[in-house]
Amino acid sequence: MTDTDAGQGAQQNGQGAIEPGIRILAQFIRDLSFENPRAPESLRAAGAAQPQIELGVEMNARSRDDGLYEVDLKLSAQAGRDDGTLFVVELLYGGLFQIGGVGQDDIEPVLLIECPRYLFPFARRIIADLSSEGGFPPFLLDPIDFAAVYAARKADAAAQTVGNA
Repeated sequence: MTDTDAGQGAQQNGQGAIEPGIRILAQFIRDLSFENPRAPESLRAAGAAQPQIELGVEMNARSRDDGLYEVDLKLSAQAGRDDGTLFVVELLYGGLFQIGGVGQDDIEPVLLIECPRYLFPFARRIIADLSSEGGFPPFLLDPIDFAAVYAARKADAAAQTVGNA
């Protein structure tokens, strides 16, 4: 047995610093919509051309008074052919996160890149299941590069700031 405090020894060895970490405390559907405006005619796809898909991705985050963060991932997709819309799906999927060991300068990229990466597989499954329940083959979203989406968003904001100056 020793007389030294194990916690004190860890701090002296540089191990007392908080390791960066992300904990997902909750995940939830905030809003969900599926429209199949031309059913059942839209379900007759024999010999029809592949539909054109328009995809939208948005991320938002906010801090809470209790030190936690809410992150929303909004995914929208519209499938259509020359003769009209086949389906429209919109999902606002949220998560409650506890983030530790991250400096103020780095918190925004963590919230808008890393947290959506955790949420995406669950949101993708919901959209696939929903399109299948709507009578279509499962619509599987391709993986999303959230770092590129974040960089494009920052570039757009910077361009608007320069344009307004």
